Amino acid sequence: MAQDLEGGRDPQASADVDLSHEKDLALLYESLTTDAELDADNIQGVLETNGIESVIQRGWGYPNLGVRVFVAHDDLERARSFIAEALAAGPAAAAEAESASESETPQ
Repeated sequence: MAQDLEGGRDPQASADVDLSHEKDLALLYESLTTDAELDADNIQGVLETNGIESVIQRGWGYPNLGVRVFVAHDDLERARSFIAEALAAGPAAAAEAESASESETPQ
């Protein structure tokens, strides 16, 4: 929380923080497999492409802790839908999308 120089609290700072339960995180993906980190990165890429923020929790150095991907509760159903679409489209669609994004010229 922001403070002024005299050590008091800034009354405006608390108004900027959204403490509602809608911002709580929901578990979208969890795995202990050897390719779980790659899967989590791919999931995060699909979500970011579709405007959904996510958090990856990794057990760095401790693979037995696995990998988890979290999204806001509000985004959980949309995130599941986008992941299902990506899985149904398969690797060919991912390669096509990557190729299309590389051929786009920045303006």
